[in-house]
Amino acid sequence: MISLTDSQKIGIGLTGFGVFFLLFGMILFFDKALLAIGNILFVVGLAFVIGLERTFRFFFQKHKMKATCFFLGGVLIVLIGWPIVGVCLEFYGFFLLFRGFFPVVIGFIRRIPILGSLLNLPFISGFVDKASESNNMV
Repeated sequence: MISLTDSQKIGIGLTGFGVFFLLFGMILFFDKALLAIGNILFVVGLAFVIGLERTFRFFFQKHKMKATCFFLGGVLIVLIGWPIVGVCLEFYGFFLLFRGFFPVVIGFIRRIPILGSLLNLPFISGFVDKASESNNMV
C-alpha cells in the first residue's frame, strides 16, 4: 500500500476537484468561471501532490518549454476570458507535457477487465497501439 502524506492527500483532492470543474465547465458550454477555478485547482493540486520543486522542474525542463508555454498560456487565456481558445491550447500543451506517460496509462488500462477489452476493439486498437509505441518518458 502506498503511504501518502497529508499534503499529498489534499493535493489529490484539489486535483480531482480541478478536473471536475474543468469537465463541468466544458459541459456548460465553456463557462469561464468554472474553467478558471478548475485550472487553478488542477495546477495547485499537482504542486501539492509532487511538491513545489518537482513541479517546477517538471514544467520548466528545457525540452518541455514549448509544451509548458502552451499549457500555462492556455490557463492564462482562460483566466483572461477566452475559454475556447484557452482550453484548446491547454489540451495541446497537456498532450505534449504528458505524452511520455501515455504508454504507462494504456498498459494499466489494458489490465482492467472491461476497459482492456474495449481497447482491443478493431477501430480503437490501432489508435491505442500507435499511442502506446511512444517510449520517450522523460
